Amino acid sequence: MNERSSKRSFASRPRDPDRWIRAPEHSAKRAPATEDFTARLTIDVTADMRGRIKIAAFQSGQTVADMLRALFEREFPPSSGEG
Repeated sequence: MNERSSKRSFASRPRDPDRWIRAPEHSAKRAPATEDFTARLTIDVTADMRGRIKIAAFQSGQTVADMLRALFEREFPPSSGEG
């Protein structure tokens, strides 16, 4: 049997986290990265919270995604020097 290496590269920390987070996935099928790069974020919420979020988005006339993006922008503004 082959022995596994004790060094696990997938768990290593990136030298430049901002650049690593913004990097597109390495795939030949993906389009080239653009300035408007987006990434999917999955979170677990209770059924009750999901309902409240959907109702709030509907009442304000926007999608859940747009409402949450605006919330994240308010709560996590870009650091100085970022666009």
